[in-house]
Amino acid sequence: MSNVSRLRHVLPMSPDINAAVGALDKAIADAVDAAKAAGLPQGLVVSLLHGHAHAQTHQMVTE
Repeated sequence: MSNVSRLRHVLPMSPDINAAVGALDKAIADAVDAAKAAGLPQGLVVSLLHGHAHAQTHQMVTE
């Protein structure tokens, strides 16, 4: 995902957070690549990612 801009924050993010974001990004990209290689339709991949994002957002706003 070299065409994605880096996150900028008003306060500097710690190296631990930067490392965690990088690891998460790589894990997601690797999982998407594996799903595509296995023949999953792109729409299914997108819908699964969207569903997880929606669930996490719901969890953040209800806690």
